[in-house]
Amino acid sequence: MSSRSLTTAEATALLGVKPATLYAYVSRGLIRSEPGPPGTRERRYRAEDVQKLVQRQGVRRDPEAAAEEAVHGALAWGTPVLDSALTQIVDGGLKYRGQDAVELAKTATVEEVAALLWTGDAGGWARLPLRARLTLAPLPRAGTPLEALGFALVHAGTHDLAALDTRPDALPAGAARVLSLLYGTLERHLRVPPAPDLPLHLRLARAWGTDAAGADLLRRALVLLADHELNVSAFTARVAAGGGASLPHTTLAALAALQGPRHGLAGAAAHDLLRQALDRDAQVALRDAVRRHAHAPGFGHRLYPEGDPRALALLTALRVAWPQAPAVQVACALTERMREETGEAPNIDLALATLAHALRRSAEDTVTLFALGRTPGWLAHALEAQTSGQFIRPRARYVGKSEG
Repeated sequence: MSSRSLTTAEATALLGVKPATLYAYVSRGLIRSEPGPPGTRERRYRAEDVQKLVQRQGVRRDPEAAAEEAVHGALAWGTPVLDSALTQIVDGGLKYRGQDAVELAKTATVEEVAALLWTGDAGGWARLPLRARLTLAPLPRAGTPLEALGFALVHAGTHDLAALDTRPDALPAGAARVLSLLYGTLERHLRVPPAPDLPLHLRLARAWGTDAAGADLLRRALVLLADHELNVSAFTARVAAGGGASLPHTTLAALAALQGPRHGLAGAAAHDLLRQALDRDAQVALRDAVRRHAHAPGFGHRLYPEGDPRALALLTALRVAWPQAPAVQVACALTERMREETGEAPNIDLALATLAHALRRSAEDTVTLFALGRTPGWLAHALEAQTSGQFIRPRARYVGKSEG
């Protein structure tokens, strides 16, 4: 198979698609792109990747092969399998209901972005209840913040009557209760007096003992994390909600799905990489991390061949706010080393880990930040699934033994 590159015209002709579709394939990591001739803004596309997609299109003409393609293609970083009006990842960017997430992160609050995702109106939060009004006293003392969040969601799903109200008009208010509940749970876990009247990012900053600069960085991170299309945890939320699970139980399902090394725990691995680099040397830390994980944690993303815009936005804000912070300087050193060695750019996991180190928070807190940030998106997917009546139940193609 040829390894040469193709022009936009050549690639679209082979695929039989418009340029916009070609760019969508690139944004999903299906086709790799690279700079064109020097002095031009043209992009070129890997011929081998284009050929693979052409073969997949041909496979769909065979029903038996199409079934295998559905499993190994569409459900594994392939073309979309569900319609959604929430988040779009295209041309290397991220949009929430048509609004650029990086631009929103400059000024928007968590509440505004949550309301935008849930209702389409960023000002809609003012009409939603801020307080969960659910006592946490009966809950056992948790060992970790994530465990505390899980306990609270189990309790709410069982005892919060409002959480069982699935009327479309009541769903955004129920989502607001769940989101507020999680911040209240973290305050309780850290033995910080509750502050339900503060904006959510300030509640987190207060619970973590962070100053105004840190609070604004947390706000930016939470907004950038709000949703990311059909990732593992969001897809789990849609499946649970489509089956009729309450919003707290749907969020619990997503929280469980988050805690895998190929999803939310990737931030913990990036936190460890930074710690090793701070203690020793960037090159040595990268070498050891690649040996342990088979890749460098916090770098590369299949949906962003040219670099994760969320990471760029948050790391840039960190460099502006705290240019002398050791974690920020080490993150820059790691980024430069990876650029020279592999060409891979940092992703949101490295940016979150850098923020956590700068705030003197643990690897566990990196994952907690990810969970709190992603909750608005989980709830948005749940609302969309419930209001559409969508029930997700794929079929399996049996490949085991049969009786003779």
